[in-house]
Amino acid sequence: MTTNALRLAGLTKHFGEKVAVDAIDLTVPAGSFFGLVGPNGAGKTTALSMAVGLLRPDAGTAQIFGTDVWQQPTQAKRLVGVLPDALAMTERLTGREMLTYLGRLHGLPADTVASRVDELLTVLDLDHAERTLILGYSAGMRKKIALASALLGGPRLLVLDEPFEAVDPVSALTIRSILRRFVVGGGSVVLSSHVMPLVEQLCDTVAVMHEGHVVAAGPIDEVRGGRSLDEVFIELVGAGAADEKELSWLAS
Repeated sequence: MTTNALRLAGLTKHFGEKVAVDAIDLTVPAGSFFGLVGPNGAGKTTALSMAVGLLRPDAGTAQIFGTDVWQQPTQAKRLVGVLPDALAMTERLTGREMLTYLGRLHGLPADTVASRVDELLTVLDLDHAERTLILGYSAGMRKKIALASALLGGPRLLVLDEPFEAVDPVSALTIRSILRRFVVGGGSVVLSSHVMPLVEQLCDTVAVMHEGHVVAAGPIDEVRGGRSLDEVFIELVGAGAADEKELSWLAS
């Protein structure tokens, strides 16, 4: 049995002349809570989309627990639950209807689907929207029903792109608890986020992407080196505060 939940090797993607992801290598150990951070345009979403079979790479391989995502897609996708960026949803179904439909697509028995859907809707505080079409969901509710979809099949790996975006503090606390329990129970999580304190709080391993490259990766304490992740991140990506003379008219 492989000890890696996710292994990317030489993964590459071009969009025209732009190299979005440049031959990256990345290993997510099984049982880890792995954070992927980087500025906008760093290639995080593109890399994760290729890693889970949503976007075909130009070169390189992606393996989930040793199963090649592009050579054995059906087997690989059974192992992973995904919350992608800008997820399209079945707007004319209720949350329960969508989850039930997805559960049956997973091949789960009807009674198992019904039980899991009940639990997910209750835990994520969506049971009050039992008769509401997804078309009428708020941004936070959409994020929560997307997470429920990722959890529904009982995956061994969760790949989550900004799962806390637009989620209220109470729901965020619930989601953090769910993800921690998932890892304690033997699951693995890859979390992409712009919120460094959140990554520091949740993750034991981290990778920093910049301009299509992985510029740092490893146990979070080693990457930080005694500093905050914010400080290390700013140093690695070459960002800095605006010059005092810039936008001086705002203080007039």
